[in-house]
Amino acid sequence: MKDWFESLEARERVFVSVAAAFVVFAIYWFAIWQPLSRGEEDYSARINNWQSSLAELRSLRGQLQGGGSAVPNNSQGQSLVVIVDSTLRTRDLYSSLQRSQPTNTNGIRVEFDNIAFDDLVLWLGDLSNSHGLQVQTASFSQSTSNNPGRVNASLTLERA
Repeated sequence: MKDWFESLEARERVFVSVAAAFVVFAIYWFAIWQPLSRGEEDYSARINNWQSSLAELRSLRGQLQGGGSAVPNNSQGQSLVVIVDSTLRTRDLYSSLQRSQPTNTNGIRVEFDNIAFDDLVLWLGDLSNSHGLQVQTASFSQSTSNNPGRVNASLTLERA
């Protein structure tokens, strides 16, 4: 290789040297620098995402510790069937309700078919915060529909 390079004319040696330098720079740029730079940007984005998620969770923890156990007095006298019915209608989930039956004076069993899991969890949060109802037992199965995020659920709720 050295003999070949020395056999070139001076002008050709300069051209080959410049081309070789360009190839070395291109290999460095595309094989080393760009992947490292992209990786650093990806990690920075992930860190920012985790930090914002952590900040949101900290604010939620403060809300939960601050007073999630206070139950309005007006729901204490209401029947659990009425509470479940009205809160399901408020969240537009009544169509998924298959059955609700009281289990005792402080409990009710509700069954849902093809309900959105996220909406169900929000509804349970409403029941806990507004009416003091807590989940005692729960059973979930994947819905037979092809809609992702939908479940069949059977829950037993009791007043705290």
